[in-house]
Amino acid sequence: MTTWIHEQRLATVHQAVLDTGARRVLDLGCGEGDLLLRLMHESRFDRLVGVDLSEDALDRLRSRLAEQTGPPATCIELVHASMIEPPPALSGFDCAVLLETLEHLDPQRLSVLETALFQKMKPASVIVTTPNADYNELLGVPAHRFRHPDHRFEWGRRKFRSWAEGVGQRNGCRVVLSDLAGAHPFYGGVSQMAVFTKEAVAAAR
Repeated sequence: MTTWIHEQRLATVHQAVLDTGARRVLDLGCGEGDLLLRLMHESRFDRLVGVDLSEDALDRLRSRLAEQTGPPATCIELVHASMIEPPPALSGFDCAVLLETLEHLDPQRLSVLETALFQKMKPASVIVTTPNADYNELLGVPAHRFRHPDHRFEWGRRKFRSWAEGVGQRNGCRVVLSDLAGAHPFYGGVSQMAVFTKEAVAAAR
């Protein structure tokens, strides 16, 4: 994806995290930490934790953190772990983010992720973004291919909405969906986002 698209995605998710009012945030599948490197400059956070199964990605993030000038407003903790087999220490956060991570899982394991995320980690809010397959035609992606060779699936907006609403109903969450990086009248945005908020938390706002 282009730098503009990536920046738009990060900016939207950054604001979505702020809008939840979270003070303790998990970045699941954090990779090299593009989102965490933005959030660390916000003094409102008490804890920022990046989780990834790739030790190489975490090492690259450690190198990026070491290159930062000046002390961060919030220090970043890194955890080498699987989001579908989370250690107990990852439970009870205010917000969990899966930024362009969902599509890297085998579709048959999505129910395992749902259990791990909503029944074990139990954050008050969850932010999920994933590519919008409806937009692939505008990007020149052939119908028989995905945007990245490591993607296991890519959903259009109808499929994503169906999945997100089902997850929300099963786990007592309100769901708000939106386009990311553009809003074409027929194809939507390059990516799509769902913000899940526990009903009790949403009712208190």
